[in-house]
Order: sequence, then structure tokens, then C-alpha cells
Amino acid sequence: MNQSLVQIIPNHSQVEQIATGFQFTEGPLWHPEGYLLFSDIPANTIYQWQPNSKAKIFRRPSGKANGNTFDLKGRLISAEHENRRVSRTETDGKIVTLVDNYQGKKLNSPNDLIVKSDGSIYFTDPPYGIQPIQEELGFYGVYRLSPEGQLTLLVDDFTRPNGIALSPDQTKLYVNDSEVGHIRVFDLQSDGSLTNGRVFAQLKDPNQEGVPDGMKVDTQGNVYSTGPGGVWIFSSEGELLEVISVPEVTTNLAWGGQNNQTLYITANTSVYRIRLQIPGLLKTK
Repeated sequence: MNQSLVQIIPNHSQVEQIATGFQFTEGPLWHPEGYLLFSDIPANTIYQWQPNSKAKIFRRPSGKANGNTFDLKGRLISAEHENRRVSRTETDGKIVTLVDNYQGKKLNSPNDLIVKSDGSIYFTDPPYGIQPIQEELGFYGVYRLSPEGQLTLLVDDFTRPNGIALSPDQTKLYVNDSEVGHIRVFDLQSDGSLTNGRVFAQLKDPNQEGVPDGMKVDTQGNVYSTGPGGVWIFSSEGELLEVISVPEVTTNLAWGGQNNQTLYITANTSVYRIRLQIPGLLKTK
């Protein structure tokens, strides 16, 4: 059953700026210990922000990290533009490469990622951050990295694959395309493969700046995507429920805060938050 606007956004909730003065923020990620991590790609830095405190440097250089997530053991997994890899931060702080090539050719520029309950990492690989002469693959794919380290190309016909998210029951994988301006959804099979790809929703508004970029899903299956003018919220059937207006062009999202009901939003130079009714899907089960 579709969620009404009142059920998702409380009447008193407003978008609040919590940090600003950055170059281009991305990759927000809420840590269970009560703080937010986010990337500033041009600054080559991952920042840490805690309520009632100013943002501080968490890691520099970051490999110009973009998207961030945690694996099943709580280790930080990052999509790094500069190093053209997916990396993992070990418990001792050492950063290791999980994957940086496909069939011997360098990845383009891993952008965003998500971890499934079996430990698989799904990630997008557009060419943002590199020059055309650096491209070795000739396509922009969506991949699955198995817990054993095997990389599988799932889809190769995106123009600019970007945000990626799983449905609560892990039977659907959502991937948006920043250049085409839509979200596609695929049926996710038990072996990790994708079938039945189709357009889930269009995100186009010629009067507003912004494109589909980061995505997240709440516990009831509603899909949240950055887009023109702010954050677009769709039901699990693809019906547009509302657009949360944000003062800057939005780039990505993360659930966090008390009961996982605060939506953190990265934008061009700032980070914002808004309190919502439905908890976000933090960890896949």
C-alpha cells in the first residue's frame, strides 16, 4: 500500500543545514556510534560530523572517495575515483584494494555501492573523474563483487550509472542513470544475477537543477533519490509521492540518527538533514 505524504514527512519537519563550506560533498554514511561520515571529492577528504560539533577530517587523502558503505563486519567500503577502485578499511586502519579492474582492464571510476546480506558488493562504474583517454573498458557497468572476490559484470548498457539501492527483501536492485534521468529496477536472483530490467521512474524537471544521483530505501520499500530540486520519494510501485526541496543541488543520501529516521543529504557545498516518519533501511537482512 502506498504511503501518503503525511505518513512520510511530519508537518513540523524541515530541511536543516548542518555543515557547509565544502567543495562537493558525497557518500554520506551513518556510523552506529552516532556520527556521520561523508566525502568531499575535490578536497580528497572524508569528513566526520557529530551532532553539536563541527565536521573534522576523518581521512585525507581519501583516494577522492565518492560513495561509502559498511560491510557485514562494519568495515568501511569506499568507491574511490582517484584510485579507480573499491577499497576496504581494515580494523587496524590499513586500506586494501578489493577490486580495481575487470578482466585485466582498469575500472572507470567506481561511484556508489551497497552490500547485500550475503556479503556481496554491488557497485556502479561511470566515467566521472577520469578523462576519455583513460578509459579502458569502453562501457559503464554495474557489477557484483562476491565475498570470495569474484567480479561479475551485471549490466553494461547504462549511459551514466550512479546511485544503487536494494529493496528491503533484496529481490530488487535499483540503479539510476544521471544522464538519462531515470531509475531502472531489476529482479535480483538468488545467484546474484539480474533479470527483467525496466524503467522504474523518471526524474525530470526542466525548471530545477539536479540529476538522479544517490539513492536509499526506507523500511517500507519507498525509494528516495536525489534529483532536480531536491530528493524525490517514490512508492515501491514507482509512484511519485513527494519531492523534498533542498536549497542546493543534492548528491546523495544516508539514514541515521535516532531510530534511523533522520535522512542526511549531501549537496554541492553543504550537508543537510530532515526528520521523517518511516525509518530508513540501514542494514540489509
